[in-house]
Parts: sequence; structure tokens; C-alpha cells
Amino acid sequence: MEILDVLRSGDRRLTRRMAAWDSAWARQVLPPVEDAAEHTKLWWAAAVIMTAGGGWRGRKAAAAGITAMAVAELLSNGVAKQVVERRRPPKEWIPHDDVEDRPDSSSFPSGHTAAAVAFTAAVASCWPWAGAACAVPTVLVALERVHSGAHYPSDVAAGAAIGLAAAALVRATPHLLVRRGLG
Repeated sequence: MEILDVLRSGDRRLTRRMAAWDSAWARQVLPPVEDAAEHTKLWWAAAVIMTAGGGWRGRKAAAAGITAMAVAELLSNGVAKQVVERRRPPKEWIPHDDVEDRPDSSSFPSGHTAAAVAFTAAVASCWPWAGAACAVPTVLVALERVHSGAHYPSDVAAGAAIGLAAAALVRATPHLLVRRGLG
């Protein structure tokens, strides 16, 4: 069996297992996480809180987080989803009602995860404590995207990689501009 076949098979198995995860905790926590993460509301709210209560460090972290999130949104939704066409997991695999709320766009990559990881990683580089606090909902967003049937785990992993790259780019940009004499 080729490596890609093994990866696809594992991706499908993990998707089915995570979507079938039926616990009171998952039913109570994951749907509100999805609602909060929709249209990046959760991350904008976190940025407002950091700006209002975090002094200069909070403002810097919030600005870095929002900038990285915007870059990740552009890369994931504006570029990658246009290049890679992947169908969402089959509805038959999802044994709960969340499957009806899935978007029609390409499954690859997870834009929600890209935005969440980008925001959190950028915030963590400026204010580690706030980044650690943001990591909890970021993980919940990633779990929810597979549990709801919106994505395969590999879509979420690709979204996380895009988010990390966006945060690294935002962090490196001022240094690159200064080095090139543009800053």
C-alpha cells in the first residue's frame, strides 16, 4: 500500500471516530465553540479584551494576533481553498445534527483552524500568558471542525500549519523590513 493510501485511510478512520464521539461534554462545549469561532468573533473578542486590559503588551499582542489571523484567512480561504478542491466528509459518517451546518466550500484546509492557530501563535510570541489562554479555545476549534463533520483531520492539520506560517511571517516582517532598509 502506498503511503498516501495509508494516510487517506487513517484520515477517514479518525474522522469517523471523532464524529461518532458522543459525550455530554462534546454536546455541551463544541457547538458554542463553533458559534464563537464563526467569522472569527472569538478572536476579535480576545483582541478587544487584550487591548482594553493588557496595557502596551496587550495592544501589541492583539495587533499581532489580528494581523496573523488576516494573513491566515487570506492564505487558507483566499488561496488554498481555491487551488485544492476537496469534498467534505460524507454526511453518512456524521451521526449527529451538526452535519447540516457544513459549508459548501472546499474542505481543505480548515480556515477556522488556520485563523485560530495564527491568532494564538502570534499572541503567544508577544504575550506568552495570553497565548496560553488562547490555546485552549484553539484546540477546541480544531476538535470541533472534525467532530462536526466539516473537515478531515488532515484539513485541520493543514490549517494549523498555515496558521503557524502566518504567525511566523507576521513576526518576521518588521525584522525583514528593517534589514532591507524599508523600516
